[in-house]
Amino acid sequence: MSPAEEEKSLPLPERWPRASKFALSACAAAVAELVTFPLDLTKTRLQVQGEAAVHRNGAAAGQAVPYRGMLRTAAGIVQEEGLRKLWQGATPAVYRHIVYSGVRMVAYEHLRDSVLGRSEDESFPFWKAVVGGMSAGAIGQFFASPTDLVKVQMQMEGKRKLEGKPLRFRGVHHAFMKILSEGGIRGLWAGWVPNVQRAALVNMGDLTTYDSVKHFLLLNTPLVDNSVTHSLASCCSGLVAAVLGTPADVVKTRIMNQPRDKQGRGLLYKSSTDCLIQTVQGEGFMSLYKGFIPTWMRMAPSSLVFWLTYEQIRRICGVSSF
Repeated sequence: MSPAEEEKSLPLPERWPRASKFALSACAAAVAELVTFPLDLTKTRLQVQGEAAVHRNGAAAGQAVPYRGMLRTAAGIVQEEGLRKLWQGATPAVYRHIVYSGVRMVAYEHLRDSVLGRSEDESFPFWKAVVGGMSAGAIGQFFASPTDLVKVQMQMEGKRKLEGKPLRFRGVHHAFMKILSEGGIRGLWAGWVPNVQRAALVNMGDLTTYDSVKHFLLLNTPLVDNSVTHSLASCCSGLVAAVLGTPADVVKTRIMNQPRDKQGRGLLYKSSTDCLIQTVQGEGFMSLYKGFIPTWMRMAPSSLVFWLTYEQIRRICGVSSF
């Protein structure tokens, strides 16, 4: 059999390993996103409540919304907008996770196995895991930033309707086209700096923690590479990711949701640093953790669903364990 025929006879994961891992991680991410999306919507609404810059600029005069916690915010969305609105913006969110998770998982494994390299005992030093996780998250989020921008803005449409403001978008495609026409290509990457910063921190918590905890358990405990080990590692990764990523997530949400002039420049914040300073000065340091509970409650099950699904899909498709 010729080399070409031998290559054709190999399973798809062996012929196109990176493309296969991209597809598998994208499938797992889509499942996790749909299951936990209502918590993401609730978190986004919480993060813009009581926004000091809005009141200071008079953008919400006479339309102040009393601060509500996680449960009251979620219940309010259902009562005021309908149950289906808990999934408003889910389509661009799924698009985002297909790109984001696919790129970050492939990038991390490439960095771990080929660039940074494992130790002789096949362990992956913690500092390398941190570098790999942050780098992979930043790369993945940069490519996925336009879909994240559309997701955030569509999640706020229900709130705009209740405030008597005209809706900005008719759907996902219209949102992309409108943002592109108003701000050009650069407009699609509005808020990408805090977005990438957040993703780097989240993945330092998620990828780094999962990989480190999983292999620590395998090397130092009687546990084997199964769903129990995957569950323990994913629970740890979800908590650490929420703690590290929430402040950057608040800044990212506010930057992306702020009104813009005809040149696509933000009217409330000049940059992510300006947003951070205004938020802390106007609302206090703990305002950076607005939405932390739904963020953590989303990241924990999201991490669990993603990693369990991803590991099982890899096993079924004959790809080695992560």
